[in-house]
Amino acid sequence: MKDLQKRVDNWIKEYGVRYFDEKTNALLLVEETGELMRIIARIYGEQSFKREEEKTNALDNMADEMADIIFVICCIANQTGIDLEKAINNNFLKKTRRDHHRHKENDKLNN
Repeated sequence: MKDLQKRVDNWIKEYGVRYFDEKTNALLLVEETGELMRIIARIYGEQSFKREEEKTNALDNMADEMADIIFVICCIANQTGIDLEKAINNNFLKKTRRDHHRHKENDKLNN
């Protein structure tokens, strides 16, 4: 994650001029998430694709939207001084402490 955050920072400095402000990046995150959800609704949901080309490239487009989301998350983390690697490690610890038995004991998951 540290390498990814540094790579995003280098790209912004070389090609992006500067970071968009945090509010703009938050809005971009919502936009990119919506684009991902649109594709998921068509692949796994009940909506259909408008063009056959969209259907053919759906998984590639889904991967690209996920990458866009990760990029924006890295931008926000860089702007706010958040170490995503540390945050993810802490999040795993939290989930492990909280859920170490919960999912194994969930009858809905063990059918």
